[in-house]
Amino acid sequence: MDTSRSVRRAVIGAVTALLVLALTALTGPTATADNHRMPAADPAAIRDWNVIATDTISANLGPTRPSGQVVIWHGFVSAAVYNAVVGIQRTYTPYKWQARGPVTASPEAAAVTAAHRVLVTYFPASRASLDAAYTGSLAKIPDGRAKRQGVAFGERAADHLIALRENDGRFTPVEFTAAPAPGVWRPTPPAHQPFIDPWLAVLRPLLLTSPTQFRPGGPPALSSARYARNVNEVKTMGAKTGSARTPQQTDTALFFGGNLAVQFQAAFRDHTARHHLDIADTARLFAAANASATDAVVTAWDAKLHYGFWRPITAIQLADTDGNPATDADPQWQPLLVTPPHPDYLSGHTTVAGAVTRTLTGILGTTQLDLNVPSEITGTTRHYDEAAQLNQDMINARVWAGIHFRTADVVGCRAGSRIGVWALTHYFRPLSAAGMHAVPPAVRSNCPRSNGS
Repeated sequence: MDTSRSVRRAVIGAVTALLVLALTALTGPTATADNHRMPAADPAAIRDWNVIATDTISANLGPTRPSGQVVIWHGFVSAAVYNAVVGIQRTYTPYKWQARGPVTASPEAAAVTAAHRVLVTYFPASRASLDAAYTGSLAKIPDGRAKRQGVAFGERAADHLIALRENDGRFTPVEFTAAPAPGVWRPTPPAHQPFIDPWLAVLRPLLLTSPTQFRPGGPPALSSARYARNVNEVKTMGAKTGSARTPQQTDTALFFGGNLAVQFQAAFRDHTARHHLDIADTARLFAAANASATDAVVTAWDAKLHYGFWRPITAIQLADTDGNPATDADPQWQPLLVTPPHPDYLSGHTTVAGAVTRTLTGILGTTQLDLNVPSEITGTTRHYDEAAQLNQDMINARVWAGIHFRTADVVGCRAGSRIGVWALTHYFRPLSAAGMHAVPPAVRSNCPRSNGS
């Protein structure tokens, strides 16, 4: 009797132990197992450092620099932050990196460290403010092994990105040497500045195989009817005075007349916060969108340097030299906005917008962007449900501002869309195939089917 009771007790004890082990495996470590507990990660840290990056870039380059260079630095920072986060959480494929961090590391500490290190490397003049912001960010994260591991891995992620970008063509001496002639770009009033940052045309892309990968065919021939329609449209709709624009059209032109990179960063922050994206999804959205935008700038500047097509202000004032009987010169014509100091074709704004919207719709798996875009020029915010509407407004805005021909806008949008497709086909993919969005055919392009001119 005593023996059988002892056996039963032993069996019950063994079963109980097995149940405890099973429950532990299912529910994970207990609250007292500090060395193995997955650290919390606040995605707000990525948004905070996106603001810091935006302010740092503006402080070093100037808030209104008429160049795509601003986008490049956001691409670098976002890629490093992305690697720092997904290398620990292991939800998406890292960007051109095979390293993995400890799963017990703090993704938040890794993210802020990566952002800080990249920004300090490229903008050493801002070290004091960056160091102060970094100290404040780290102070919000509990001390311990997770934090130390996160900092160490964030440093590795930043150093890897910095090493990847060595000798990438930044600041290479590139000159626009084409002699002035009908159809050829030349400095425009009022400042008559030379071609700004032409080295962007030869910068090694983040995602594409070369700057020329998606270079489109050239702009319309000066003798063509399409060219005449382009000229006459912008002459009528883009004039500073006496334009046929409606007040709403003028507002659209002004709305997109500032720093597009700043507008998009604010929209990304708002979207990721409102939709409560976790830290990995937040890092992915910023990295994919900003890397695509970076390569859109490279693609646009490659075309600008290669084709060197003149701006509307030059074309309209010198229309009597283009050999097209359907255009008439107006030597006094002025655009609504000051013409940026680089050629017309392709439009940098629409190429970037095409890339960003295509990347976002690919990530979201729908044409519904739900994007709030602010404008520092008008002091207003526009809500965009549909990617196609944002692109259409962007295309129209550059024509109504008098600074681009419609063809440069539409073709730029299409080139950007191709970049977005390439980005999500080759990078930023979920590690589990089951997590990949099935992108419907309607999402394949968010750009107009024709140039509308």
